[in-house]
Amino acid sequence: MKDYQDGYVKLALPKGRFLLPTASLLAEISLGFQDYSDKTKQYRLRSARFPSLSAKILQEKDISIQVAVGNYDLGICGLDWIEEFLVKYPAGALVKISSLNYGEGGIHVAASTQAGITSLNELSDGRNDYRIVTEYPNLAEAFALNLRMRRFRIFPVWGAAEAYPPENADLAVLWGKSGIDIATQGLIPLKRLLPVTAFLIANRESLENKDLSQILTCFSSKLTADLPAEAWQAEPQTSIENGLDISEELKVSRPLWQAKEINLALPDGHQQPPTSQFLKRAGLALQGYSEEMVSRRPSADLDWLGIKVIRPQDMPLQVANNNFDLAITGEDWLLEHLYRFPSSPVKKLFALGFGAVKIVAAVSQEMPVADIDEVRSLVQSNRFAPLKVASEYINIADRYLRDNHINPYKLIPTWGASEAFLPEDADMLIDNIQTGKTLEQHKLKIIDVLFRSSACLIANKDSLVSSDNKEKLEFLTQKLRAGLK
Repeated sequence: MKDYQDGYVKLALPKGRFLLPTASLLAEISLGFQDYSDKTKQYRLRSARFPSLSAKILQEKDISIQVAVGNYDLGICGLDWIEEFLVKYPAGALVKISSLNYGEGGIHVAASTQAGITSLNELSDGRNDYRIVTEYPNLAEAFALNLRMRRFRIFPVWGAAEAYPPENADLAVLWGKSGIDIATQGLIPLKRLLPVTAFLIANRESLENKDLSQILTCFSSKLTADLPAEAWQAEPQTSIENGLDISEELKVSRPLWQAKEINLALPDGHQQPPTSQFLKRAGLALQGYSEEMVSRRPSADLDWLGIKVIRPQDMPLQVANNNFDLAITGEDWLLEHLYRFPSSPVKKLFALGFGAVKIVAAVSQEMPVADIDEVRSLVQSNRFAPLKVASEYINIADRYLRDNHINPYKLIPTWGASEAFLPEDADMLIDNIQTGKTLEQHKLKIIDVLFRSSACLIANKDSLVSSDNKEKLEFLTQKLRAGLK
């Protein structure tokens, strides 16, 4: 049972897409968080107006979960992540208070222009086993079940869902500014599932047991009457059959995808610039993949090579499923995959010499421990039982804790900025670092280095042996090896 006697109110605020409009809102309603801006270096804020009100800045994906479990009384995040949680846990403690009247775009169901799917009616005929790729697996499953699709498979990804159809998926459930925006990515929008607007949410027990009236009164001028829980399902379709004007020019804006003999996955995000530099050193000429720009489907001067740009976190599983022959990812994400799937056919061919990080275990500087052995002693003495461990690397963290005989423990999956969880919401962090300065800034200390990681080239070992294109695979592998410093 939570302690409601202290009178303190905790608010979870979003990083990323909603940070600036949320900061403007908080300034308008005089909530007293002047330091909440895109220049903020600290995750913890205290209201200058309400002494009992504090806030923490979290990744938006984490906020609905953290409010639901009671770590925060109130939160602000997008309706997409709220419904992604509620569709799986409808009886949970997460309560939608109201829309805050800002946001952009919506969550759409889309098919490739080359897939021959032009309406929802074609999806429920039971003739196909549809592959659905998405960052929103719970919403995708709810959509498929509501449509009475007889056969479907959900493939969760960390992002870049638009890159997968038509070769690796039949449908994508993804965010887009509009139907036209979806169409410019070579996709046909079949249905908008829900609008993406910012919402004020609360923990049910906090609403019932804490006095939140002062805070909610501040928001009241900006609140709108909440929609029924089912309202998002009733959103009008924005499909081509319902009059969405998608010109033929937009429909063919992406060149027709032709099957290639060899398929290579390249990383987006912060690994894109060093990967681009590496490929230049290797003499692999690409169009649409550089330090300044990225296309989800770059082209190469090798007519037999197909390339896609996806999240490094997704690559090991994609290679294991034979969607790619080769991929450039991190050794950390390869190990995360292999700990989950020990018999996976994915193997590392060689390290590439860039993207070096250390995977470390860290705790608050105030925790009286110097190493993992002392952490074990604290847990055994019931001072930290269960030990709460926050990490993006759930399987690596689980293996590390078991190998070090930590019991009991609780894993808290995160989507980045894991250091924000300590010490209030977690006891230990397992994360990657380059210099460790960020941990120091947040008053954390490293108690162990699990391993060192850098970018690497991975392959499906079964494909290397049995592929009809062994010569081309060997040629490309040797070409990439030539890029090593």
